[in-house]
Amino acid sequence: MNKKLSFVFAALMLVPVVLFGQEKAPAPAPAQSTPPANPITASEKGFYGFVSGAVVGAAQKMPEENYSFKPTPEVRSFGQLVGHVADASYAFCSQAIGAANPVTGIEKTKTSKADLVAALQGGVAYCNKAFDSMTDAKGSEIVKLFNFNIAKLTVLSINTAHTDEHYGNMVTYLRLKGIVPPTSENQPAPPPAPAPK
Repeated sequence: MNKKLSFVFAALMLVPVVLFGQEKAPAPAPAQSTPPANPITASEKGFYGFVSGAVVGAAQKMPEENYSFKPTPEVRSFGQLVGHVADASYAFCSQAIGAANPVTGIEKTKTSKADLVAALQGGVAYCNKAFDSMTDAKGSEIVKLFNFNIAKLTVLSINTAHTDEHYGNMVTYLRLKGIVPPTSENQPAPPPAPAPK
């Protein structure tokens, strides 16, 4: 009797598996396009595009009158953050391609929103050109950065990390002024609360 009961139990356990297997299988994923010639560089550039787009978006969203805003006296103003990211973009990306830094002193000389946004966009464009001239092979070449031997692509990656770090600061400044940061826009609405019974 126990054997028959065990067999019936096992058969019943298989029913959901069999029925699940009868559902229509998902369509196969489309064939991948040809991988890029320089996949590491392409991946780095893609992520930098996302991060730099968020920073430029934050700089554009903050009203001019809040460019001098500091949450506490010891930190940079919002405008100084924008200038700092622009300065760092030129510094890191020129180092990665072995060129002289073409623009310096943005944080210390620019104060208007228009000038700072333009400088930031210029720094991003400069870094995008650095990525465009890079290959995975060139990216493995070593340069000196802060007295360390670092691969060129790693220097570009450090710039992305630095940009993202300061985007986090900018998000706080925006939130303190009641402004939704670019990466939080168009998020799906939370599900509605259940109706009271």
